[in-house]
Amino acid sequence: MYWYNGELIEDERISLGIDDIGLLYGATLFTTLRIYQQSLDHPLTHWQEHLQRLHSSLQVFQWSDPDWQRIRQGAEKLSLLYPVLRITIFPDGREWIKGRFLPEDLNLRQERGIIGWVIDNPAWQRVLGEHKTGNYLTPWLASQTAQKKGAKEAILVDRVGNWLETSTGNLWGWKDNCWYSPLLTADILPGIGRSALIGWLKKQNISLQENLWTPEFVRTLEGIAYSNSLVEIIPFNSILGWDLQINTAIYRQVLPDLQQYFSSQLEDNK
Repeated sequence: MYWYNGELIEDERISLGIDDIGLLYGATLFTTLRIYQQSLDHPLTHWQEHLQRLHSSLQVFQWSDPDWQRIRQGAEKLSLLYPVLRITIFPDGREWIKGRFLPEDLNLRQERGIIGWVIDNPAWQRVLGEHKTGNYLTPWLASQTAQKKGAKEAILVDRVGNWLETSTGNLWGWKDNCWYSPLLTADILPGIGRSALIGWLKKQNISLQENLWTPEFVRTLEGIAYSNSLVEIIPFNSILGWDLQINTAIYRQVLPDLQQYFSSQLEDNK
């Protein structure tokens, strides 16, 4: 079941013209959001922030605005069935919304951490990194390669090897009683979850720095994690091919700084 162009469709296939530029070139914009407590208005859902990011990219690309009320209508219907929605916008304003479920092992990943892999081809960078476009081949290739190597998430780098983000989220590092996040550049998507967590850390007066993640800097980190709107925050317990001194024991002490943002919002909205 999915929503397309104003209709709720009970099928597993979508009908697109053979000359549809969304199909031919990946000319779409999309955002993926987690629906908390089946409510688009829950503060952790960040509904307005997701729409604003889509709207900003539409303006940059000079594409047609969709019917925003129709998007909400479709999202409300699907949010009763799925905890995760992907909203896709075509250049002519058509909307496509599909739902999916959270990973079955999400709690395990959050508690025990995952293995990461740093891509070995710096050319594998996202197209138009500041925008979330349907041309998502590079992160998908990176993710698939990481999984073949036994990792759960790929880490993208720039052409000189600086760490940028993961294939699905933003990076976080910990050392010397301070959280670190890669400085936003044109190659990094400004994640909605990242922005919310930065705001939370500042509100709690917890030390935070945004900086360039050179290989030399990464090797000084005691802990590394990533975040996105779906999985919240997940630590890495190792990075394939890197001799990093990740101190997994500190996660029990420092991750609550970030996790408390989610738990506090859930508590406030009971």
